[in-house]
Amino acid sequence: MHKAMLNVVAKSPEEFKSSLEKKFDDKIHNVEVRGRVAGKQDEVSFYDVWISCRKDDLEELVEFLFSFDFPIFHVMSGDDIGNAVLLNYHFSLFSGAGRGKRIGVVLSVEVPKEDLVMPSLYDKIPGIEYSEREMHEMLGVSFNGLPNQSLVFLPENWDEKVHPWRRDDSGLSPKHIRELS
Repeated sequence: MHKAMLNVVAKSPEEFKSSLEKKFDDKIHNVEVRGRVAGKQDEVSFYDVWISCRKDDLEELVEFLFSFDFPIFHVMSGDDIGNAVLLNYHFSLFSGAGRGKRIGVVLSVEVPKEDLVMPSLYDKIPGIEYSEREMHEMLGVSFNGLPNQSLVFLPENWDEKVHPWRRDDSGLSPKHIRELS
């Protein structure tokens, strides 16, 4: 059990946001709470809190999530946004808290293309391995501390200098695309 899990207290999304802003002040920006409406009653079934941070602050923010609840990691999504690669780490808190109390947390990090290296969260959250490996092969982001960075989706003989989700020179060229029959 993680030491901070002793502090599990269900909080509202606004209380969570306020705690986050108080602790991290200038380390985060663009904190946004979004209600997700669903069901017959068309009422909020859960909230998402989107947080943008610098890559150097990611590990500290994830540690902060542990002070509320064990963060359930879902998936990492990524995008080539020009001079950087945007990584979105998707988590849930209070997963058993009931309707309207679950909080989704998305930590967004822009990783500059001239330094495509991130700290791995594998030691804290082993289930993140395949998402980090996917971002490595598809977008070219390396993760320090990830023990296995081998390919997940692409063939073994794939040129690892080619990253299919990139929109620059390291993305796909016509020679990598073939007709399917």
